[in-house]
Amino acid sequence: MLKKLLPKIGRFAARNASQKVAERELRRQGVQFDLPITLYGTPIVSMTERSAVRLGERVILCSDSRFTALGVNHPVVLRTLLPGAEIILGDDVGISGGSLCASVSITVGDGTMFGANVTVADTDFHPVIHPRRRYAPLAEADHAPVRIGRNVFIGTNTIVLKGVTIGDHAVIGAGSVVTRDIPARAIAAGNPCRVLRTDAVPENL
Repeated sequence: MLKKLLPKIGRFAARNASQKVAERELRRQGVQFDLPITLYGTPIVSMTERSAVRLGERVILCSDSRFTALGVNHPVVLRTLLPGAEIILGDDVGISGGSLCASVSITVGDGTMFGANVTVADTDFHPVIHPRRRYAPLAEADHAPVRIGRNVFIGTNTIVLKGVTIGDHAVIGAGSVVTRDIPARAIAAGNPCRVLRTDAVPENL
């Protein structure tokens, strides 16, 4: 019996040690969070001056393919790009291998889940029309806040672009490119993402 338990105990101890290392790294980077949170692997965090990244309670960030069914293409990325930018994740948010890049603001409501490898960006990164686009400063690109509501489910490999609001309880199909607002309780999918059903999610949720 002990021989069977020892490998499990060893894995638990290693997992616990990895969690502590990841928590220390987040704090070192300036991320604000309320325990408990769960970290599978260490996220990639990059914060510019006078910006903020805040994680609510019981947030789960999965940066290791061993701990999610589909696997992840890379660790979770949390990146602020301009002074004053913020990324705010509510309580019980789950992200697997996602990338969140904020020049202004990305907010994610309580209980929202991202499937594997979702990308959210509130900026175009480069000006769309510019004689020397490659060398143009980020500040010259278009930016607009992204707001994702409570209990939203965003399918794997979806891209959410600047200025989008996704309402509470909405469901976004895998591989979508979200370029416009999605109402609460809707099911939407596609490139560009379109509403397939409205009020599809019961109001008692």
